[in-house]
Amino acid sequence: MTLVTSEPPFVGLSLGDVFRDHQAFVWRSLYHLGLPRGQVDDALQDVFIVVHRRLDEFDGRTTLRNWLYGIARRVASQYRRGAERSAARLRIVAPPPERTPLAPEESARLEAAELVRHFLDELDDDKRDVFLLAELEGMNANEVSEALGVNVNTVYARLRAARLRFEKAVARHTARHRRESRG
Repeated sequence: MTLVTSEPPFVGLSLGDVFRDHQAFVWRSLYHLGLPRGQVDDALQDVFIVVHRRLDEFDGRTTLRNWLYGIARRVASQYRRGAERSAARLRIVAPPPERTPLAPEESARLEAAELVRHFLDELDDDKRDVFLLAELEGMNANEVSEALGVNVNTVYARLRAARLRFEKAVARHTARHRRESRG
């Protein structure tokens, strides 16, 4: 009888393969974690610098996506702290000039994206992480639980609370929009 051993799927991972397969997920995660579009590409590069340094440490106890999300979370946090420090210096700079009016559909799409962005900014980190992974990335509760290192029941509770807050944010936005269009 011959015993066949197989290596775990994470053995032999290359940085190029990880980047190709997961860079879009990491980019979206960084953006939804509160980084402005102008910083996301730099942060993405920083995430994959960390991945390059630590790829041989990845042991497969979690999924690769969850491991990458943890790194992205830490990088985004560092960027946000840096942005807070530099915000005071930038307050003296004049705001950019207004752009030309957009088509109604483009305007509505941007308005919806801005609503989601403001909603995410208002959530505490715990609820934002769960909402991002479940609603925007489509992870199931067990995957979110593993990615964040919390109990699956905690994931459900945070997701339920975030969804309720999102419904209220949409209702407030809709009411405000109706008042403005009448007024």
